[in-house]
Amino acid sequence: AEQTPESRNRYVDFLRAVSIIVVIFGHWLVVAFYIKDGEILLPDILSISPWTQWLTWVVQVMPVFFIVGGFSNSISWQSAQKRGEGYNVWFAARLRRLISPVLPVLAIWTIIGIIAKLFNADTVILKSASAFALLPAWFLVVYIVVVSLVPLVYGAWKRFKLGSFWMLVIAAILVDIAVFALGWKAFGWVNYIFVWVTVHQLGVAWQAQSMGDSRQRLFWAIGGVAALIALVKFGPYPISMVSVQGEEISNTLPPNLTMLALGVFQGGVLLSLEIPIRKWLSNLKIWAATVLVNGMIMTLFLWHVTVLVLVAGL
Repeated sequence: AEQTPESRNRYVDFLRAVSIIVVIFGHWLVVAFYIKDGEILLPDILSISPWTQWLTWVVQVMPVFFIVGGFSNSISWQSAQKRGEGYNVWFAARLRRLISPVLPVLAIWTIIGIIAKLFNADTVILKSASAFALLPAWFLVVYIVVVSLVPLVYGAWKRFKLGSFWMLVIAAILVDIAVFALGWKAFGWVNYIFVWVTVHQLGVAWQAQSMGDSRQRLFWAIGGVAALIALVKFGPYPISMVSVQGEEISNTLPPNLTMLALGVFQGGVLLSLEIPIRKWLSNLKIWAATVLVNGMIMTLFLWHVTVLVLVAGL
C-alpha cells in the first residue's frame, strides 16, 4: 500500500473491492433454505418476499465490474500499444489472470461430484449445488468476450468518443425490440455483447475523463434511474435485476435494457463520488484494506458460493 504511486486512481480499486463484498453478501442473503414436511427446500428470498426485489437495484453490481473493467482495460491496452506489444500477447496475459484461478474450483467440484456419487447423494441436490457454486463463472465467460473486443471498442472510442456509447445503446434497443415486439427470443442473447460492451464503454469514457464533473455525472445517474423506472413501469421488464424463480422474463438471462439503464444509474452515482472518496483513500489504513481485498479478489469471487453451498448443506 505504501508503494502505490500517486498517479494511480485508487477509486477504481476501491470500487472493485466494494463490489465483490456486495456480491458475496448478496448471494449469501438471497438463499432462503428451510424445512417443510421433512424436506429441505432451497428457494430464493426474492420469490418468497417480492419486496426484496427492489434491493437488487443496489446489490446487483455486475455493471460496476464492467465499468471498472472498461477503465482498467483501457489503460492496459494503451500501455501495450506504447510498448509495441501485439494483441495476442496482451490478450494472453489478460486470459491467464482470469482463467487460472478458475481451475482449482473446477477440480474441487469434480472431486465433490465423484465422492457424492460414490455415497449415492441426491443427484437433484448435487446438480443444483454445483450449478450454483459455479455461478461466478458465467461472469468470467462474458467478461472474457468483452475483453477480447477491447481493441475494437477502444478504437471506436478514439474515433467517435461518446458517440460509440450511443451507437451501442441503439443496438441494444433494437435487439430488445426484436425480442419483445417481434418475438425473436433467441436473438436476445446478442445483448450479452451489446449491453455489457456498452457499460464497459462507460469505463473507457471515465478513463478518458469524458464523463464531466460530479454534477454532470449525477445527470447520468438521474437519466439512468429514470430510464430504469420507465422500463419497469411501462415495459415487459420485471423489477428484479437478478433472475427470480418462476418468473418468465429475466433481466439478466440474457441481459436487456434494464441492465444497461442500471449501469448508467450506478455508474453516474458512483463516479459523482469519486473526488471525495479518492481523498479518503489517501488514508493508509483504508487504502491498505482496499489493497488486501484486491489482492485476493478472484479467490473471494470464485469460492464464496462454494462456501455458501457447503454451509447450507451442513
